[in-house]
Amino acid sequence: MDKVRILLADDHPQFPELVGTMLGAMFEVVGIVRDGRALVDSGLNLQPDLILTDISMPVVNGIEAVEQLRKAGCASKVIFLTVHSDPDFVRACLATGALGYILKARVALDLLAAIREVLADHLFVSRFDAEPNVSDA
Repeated sequence: MDKVRILLADDHPQFPELVGTMLGAMFEVVGIVRDGRALVDSGLNLQPDLILTDISMPVVNGIEAVEQLRKAGCASKVIFLTVHSDPDFVRACLATGALGYILKARVALDLLAAIREVLADHLFVSRFDAEPNVSDA
């Protein structure tokens, strides 16, 4: 069976390397990009199975980048990895068609479970101090 191909997008240099290490030999990291424009370009060129992206990035933010990818026909599954725990961000991200939303503070606890759920076309949202209502997203 082929490994799941993952594209990482985050403007903080250490975070994608940390995530790449966590993914280890189970997945194939096909690229790491540092801004939303590069995410769109790489997403369209590489057609990864899964995109793990931050929201706050230079040039184009992650939400806008995923919207552009969807409009261009990219079918990659998407998980947002972010520091934003505001329910409005959760709703905005899920409105792009993303199936995952992980708080960076919970990445060690949630990443592998989120990938498994999202690859099975199930929704995964990290636990928050106050659980957001995302049912109307």
